[in-house]
Amino acid sequence: MNPIVNGHWLAAHLDEVVVCDVRTTMTTATPYDDYLAGHLPGALYVDLDADLADRPEPVLGRHPLPSPERFAEVLGRLGVGGDEQIVAYDLGPGGHAARLVWMLRAIGVDAGLLSGGLAKWKGATESGAVEAAPIERIVRPWPAGALADADEVADHIARGGIVIDSREAPRYLGETEPIDAVAGHVPGAINLPFAGNLADGEFRNTSELAARFSVVATDADAVVYCGSGVTACHNALAMEAAGLPSPRVYVGSWSGWSTDPTRPVASGDD
Repeated sequence: MNPIVNGHWLAAHLDEVVVCDVRTTMTTATPYDDYLAGHLPGALYVDLDADLADRPEPVLGRHPLPSPERFAEVLGRLGVGGDEQIVAYDLGPGGHAARLVWMLRAIGVDAGLLSGGLAKWKGATESGAVEAAPIERIVRPWPAGALADADEVADHIARGGIVIDSREAPRYLGETEPIDAVAGHVPGAINLPFAGNLADGEFRNTSELAARFSVVATDADAVVYCGSGVTACHNALAMEAAGLPSPRVYVGSWSGWSTDPTRPVASGDD
């Protein structure tokens, strides 16, 4: 499956895939109630904070990856054994559902992100809870090649590698920081906000995405990060969709880097 799928494709394959609705308290105070009120047909509820992340920790960040065992339990609850194709969506841009898609693809599960999400879906919706028959899921470890820690980020930049900050420009520049305690960015990181992957709420075509990420075409080991390792996955999927090597994700991201007093902080456009 392509890392990005559109609504026409999903409408034609709706009965052949497992659909996951990724809601979060980052966008709504009552994500599960909102899911119950309306979602794509057959969509299973996935909570970003409870299902796709461990507890926040200094240095590890606001959304550390859950353990492989815990993620296997989540997938088992969703009835995902490993052979299914998964399509995930959120309320619109895909910045949150991208986390699930990236996690699945990292462990070899065929998954794609619905371009435009619920906001652009033109098909029918339904209300109420959807539940799958739970299964016993095989535990698959997080592959080291898909991840980067803070030391690896610093080393990659020191050697001239590309590290992409996926947050909006004012946060990267250090002009504002609405979530974390320190404003700024990892010194040497460049800024490509994940929202730039979109035009009118849906993903740009592959040639436009390839042009946008042309700066990393020569770096097969590039790293992406964001505030807490969530919207960085949007950039990772966009790069893969454009035919570029899938980058490593620094899951701790700025929420991890900025809580480590040994790490330098940059501001402005360096």
